[in-house]
Amino acid sequence: MENMYLLMIVALAVLAVADLVVGVSNDAVNFLNSAIGSKAISFRTIMIVASLGIAIGATFSSGMMEVARKGIFNPGEFMFSEIMIIFVAVMITDILLLDFFNTIGMPTSTTVSIVFELLGAAVAMALIKVVMDDAPLADVTNYINTSKASEIIAGILLSVVIAFSVGAMVQYISRIMLSFNFEKKAKWISALFGSIALTSITYFILIKGLHGATFVSQSVTDFIADHTTTLIFASFAIWFLFSYVVNVVFNYSIYKVIIAAGTFALALAFAGNDLVNFIGVPIAAWQSYEAWAASGIAATDFGMSILAEKVPTPTRLLLISGIIMILTLWFSKKAQHVSKTEINLAREGESKERFQPNFLSRGIVRASSGLSEMVTSLLPTSLREKIDARFVKPYIALPKDKTFEMPAFDMVRATVNLMVAGILISIATSYKLPLSTTYVTFMVAMGTSLADRAWGAESAVYRVAGVLNVIGGWFFTALVAFVAAAIMAYLINLGGTTAIAILLFIAVLLLVRNYINHTKKSKEIRAEDSLRRAESSSIQGVIEESANNISNVVKRSNKIYTHIIDGLAKQELDLLKKNKKQVVKLSGEIDDLRDNIFYFIKNLDEASVGASNFYINILGNLQDMAQSLEYMAKVSHKHIHNNHKKLKYNQIKELKEIDQKLDDLFMQTKEAFESRSFQRIGNVLSTKQELFDMVSQKIEKQIDRTRTEESSPKNTTLYFTLLLETKDLITVTYNLLELYYSEYDSSVKPAKVDVVK
Repeated sequence: MENMYLLMIVALAVLAVADLVVGVSNDAVNFLNSAIGSKAISFRTIMIVASLGIAIGATFSSGMMEVARKGIFNPGEFMFSEIMIIFVAVMITDILLLDFFNTIGMPTSTTVSIVFELLGAAVAMALIKVVMDDAPLADVTNYINTSKASEIIAGILLSVVIAFSVGAMVQYISRIMLSFNFEKKAKWISALFGSIALTSITYFILIKGLHGATFVSQSVTDFIADHTTTLIFASFAIWFLFSYVVNVVFNYSIYKVIIAAGTFALALAFAGNDLVNFIGVPIAAWQSYEAWAASGIAATDFGMSILAEKVPTPTRLLLISGIIMILTLWFSKKAQHVSKTEINLAREGESKERFQPNFLSRGIVRASSGLSEMVTSLLPTSLREKIDARFVKPYIALPKDKTFEMPAFDMVRATVNLMVAGILISIATSYKLPLSTTYVTFMVAMGTSLADRAWGAESAVYRVAGVLNVIGGWFFTALVAFVAAAIMAYLINLGGTTAIAILLFIAVLLLVRNYINHTKKSKEIRAEDSLRRAESSSIQGVIEESANNISNVVKRSNKIYTHIIDGLAKQELDLLKKNKKQVVKLSGEIDDLRDNIFYFIKNLDEASVGASNFYINILGNLQDMAQSLEYMAKVSHKHIHNNHKKLKYNQIKELKEIDQKLDDLFMQTKEAFESRSFQRIGNVLSTKQELFDMVSQKIEKQIDRTRTEESSPKNTTLYFTLLLETKDLITVTYNLLELYYSEYDSSVKPAKVDVVK
């Protein structure tokens, strides 16, 4: 029996390491995004500062481990055997849940997940005990710390509203005070803002970052609590002098110092206080095992009142945990994926929107716009103009593609994000209110984005939809964590070690599958065939850059068309389904290029304005190609999916002949653009009539078959659709070639060159 529990401890240790990895991948967004989004300091410096904060916070923290021991349930009501079931169920659920959110790139709260997992597993075990003892169900409350659970639920609701509101208010005031030309303001203004921000961060470190740290004595903690106001004023004076010296003497931006300090503070607090979310349960299980093993009492009879006592966590375990967290921070691709979600939602200006608008986001934006107009109309015109002037953004002559290399937001917003998040978490800690760092940091970032007018008319519905999706995911986390942990606990109680082995095996399979799928998806995003936005400001540059896109579209179009014919010939539904996704992806990339037209035209030099017409026509032809392929892929998949009759042998044979000719056309076109041998386009154009005649003949043959032998209306409709769309595809392809060849002749060569025969 002892060996069984020892194996459970080993399994929990392995799960703890895995949980640290998936947990940091999710929570890194809390302290990295402000620095990464503003690009105030280099990425390497950001990572070093964050790593230092994690190392210090993890090494000197053990006070917050109590939540896993007695914060959610009453340990004295459970036996050792039952406690171990609760802990194993919680860890398996936690890893799977966090990894799921990391894979889809959605930030969630590790605090809420671990709390509701503990609550769910404890409730399940309490119900089992109550039923076995034939006691009333109301006795379940004796096992659960209901007051703490109620506080946490209230904290979830309050943190979302308060963080968003305070973040928006502070950002609005800061922008009015500093405007977007904040670097040109008087030095004393920057020093004043710097002193406020750094004082807030200092308060955050003293109250939150050092709360529960083992190296801080009780006398120091008491001194800080008794002299908080004095410390704040002294800190403000010191930081004002420091900020002024940095600005005036060293001529260095104080905003960069604030962002580095804020990143360090949030990383320190994260490691010091959220570490319990990852290793608190395994450590509590290990300490429980040590107490039980020394007692000599049966596992089913050994009460766990010992968990109610305060037991310090060994420093070596905290150090090891900190090292794992730092390595994860540096090497986890999923951490970067999660960060992109928040950064893109907070991004200044346009970006590739991940979330689609829904009726709720449209309604909120519409109502907010109406309310804003009503409030604005009450203000005097002169005041409105002065406020609007503060929100005028400096013009930067770069195409849209460059916005992905530019900061997502400026340093003022980054400092407000860090400052407000720090203050709110500090206040909550001082009043012993449970707050999720993820909820606070995310909602502050969203509030500052709204106040900073980053959500314009062309992006608001997408951004609001994204925020609603993330918030919905948080509540989904709480519900799923509770239910899943309860089910896990019930299954383990039912199946014992066999159930644990099966659940661990399933967990490993799911983690490996998610890793493989995420890696595969990342490779697809980085695929060489992805289309690129035009960045050149001259007609020659546009011709050169467009050649890459045309080559890629033609190559992918050839593959898609062949798969359509092969899928119909072999009736392979999976191939047609996958092919439909590929053409939708291609169409989406072309739409992104069209969305960039505004910025492309803005970036052209005066001598090359004519390039805009050429580029627009190219994109129009590429879009027409994609639309023809998308329609063919859709009707082909629908035909096979609905189990309609297979195309006849002669129809498949004719489509194969067309496919062969199209393959030759696309291959020659691709090679011409890849090699930049634009004169070879003339050779391709010479085949135009032959290919058109071939498709026309197939249409005539099908007309004859329909009048004599064809018996399937569905087959006839599908076949004519494929032929007509193929004809449109050929027409668009040749139009594209003629456009390119004509433009190349007129802009690159001094005189018209005859078509190569």
